[in-house]
Amino acid sequence: MNEENIEQISRSTSAISEWSINMLNNFGVPENWVKYINMILLAVALILVVIVVQYLTRTILSVILNRSAKITKAPILTFLEKRRFPHYLAMIVPFSMVKGSIPIVFDQFPKLMNFMDKAADVYLIFYIIWLIMSIINAAADTLRLKPSLKDKPLDSYVQVIKIIFYIIGFIILFSILTGQDTTVVITGLGAGSAILMLIFKDSILGFVASLQVSANDMVRIGDWITMPKYGADGDVIQITLTTVKVRNFDKTITTLPPYALVSDSFQNWRGMQETGGRRLKRSVHIKQGTIRFIKPEELEQLSKIEQISEYVHTKVKEIDIYNKDHNVDKSLLINGRNLTNIGLYRQYIYNYLKSHPKVHKDLLLIVRQLQPNEKGMPLELYFFTATTVWVEYEAIVSDIFDHITSAAAYFDLELFEDLSNG
Repeated sequence: MNEENIEQISRSTSAISEWSINMLNNFGVPENWVKYINMILLAVALILVVIVVQYLTRTILSVILNRSAKITKAPILTFLEKRRFPHYLAMIVPFSMVKGSIPIVFDQFPKLMNFMDKAADVYLIFYIIWLIMSIINAAADTLRLKPSLKDKPLDSYVQVIKIIFYIIGFIILFSILTGQDTTVVITGLGAGSAILMLIFKDSILGFVASLQVSANDMVRIGDWITMPKYGADGDVIQITLTTVKVRNFDKTITTLPPYALVSDSFQNWRGMQETGGRRLKRSVHIKQGTIRFIKPEELEQLSKIEQISEYVHTKVKEIDIYNKDHNVDKSLLINGRNLTNIGLYRQYIYNYLKSHPKVHKDLLLIVRQLQPNEKGMPLELYFFTATTVWVEYEAIVSDIFDHITSAAAYFDLELFEDLSNG
């Protein structure tokens, strides 16, 4: 803008101010109060005009945005509305009016005029940042709809972008308030980089950790993780620069620093969820005093148990052939090869699990004996359910152990029960 235009604007503002002052004088306002009342009236009029213009502009922009969203079906337009983009964009016209009216309203107060002019410049910085943040938030909301990005730590990257804009805004703001050139401010920030790194230590560590977590695919949004050190046992619901939020199964929220996922050990149950089966590793303890050989007269009754009927017939033939070939004296059960009640019980459990509709058929299934202890002979069940849903998993496990606990009596076995506290 050249000097001629500036001089013309100055004459116009002075003319408006003089007109309003003359009008007040005609109404008989005391001379020493004229300039104050003039400023107040002009300021009130400006505020009213700004409110009306801002409302009309915002309404028009909202209508245009909503109609565009319905026509194009673009999600970002809907999110722009939710993030108040029309509200911030509508402030352009009112701000221009305020900026242009400062010389008119404060014509009789040069110092206040300079202050308000600088305040308007400061507000402009905040206004631009708010506008940019609404766009960034709307873009982030849109990206979260994409399946490939739904479980990524987008919040961390969004926060980095926001911090960059905040720093730029701070530099410009500091330059306005101090009157220093932006290059001088940037140079000063470079000299104080050590202090800045100390201030933003958590953010820097969090950003680096977020990159490592994302690059190594260690944690995704929605993963079930267990981290006893921090009391975390639940689903990851948010990953930001400074915090990772975990919703525990008791519905409490645990927050932990992102770099803890890199520096400390934690358990991620995603692999279990992806395989479609959840492991069970639990033992029943058999009283060793009830373990014995099966008598020949018991075989007919045991062969009626469907899960081991074929197994009993096959093993009896195999054992008879072996004992005959080796001329075993079967007047005593201990001689030669024999069936045992715990062996049949173990095979029964294995066949029962193998045919159970809720047990995963493609994953490992073992029923084995462990080292005897003070509770007796541990019989360990190691298998995977066909679901990873916690409630369903617990129901399946309960049904299975209800059954095998009840089945022990059919093999003349007793399970361990500590009665010392009874």
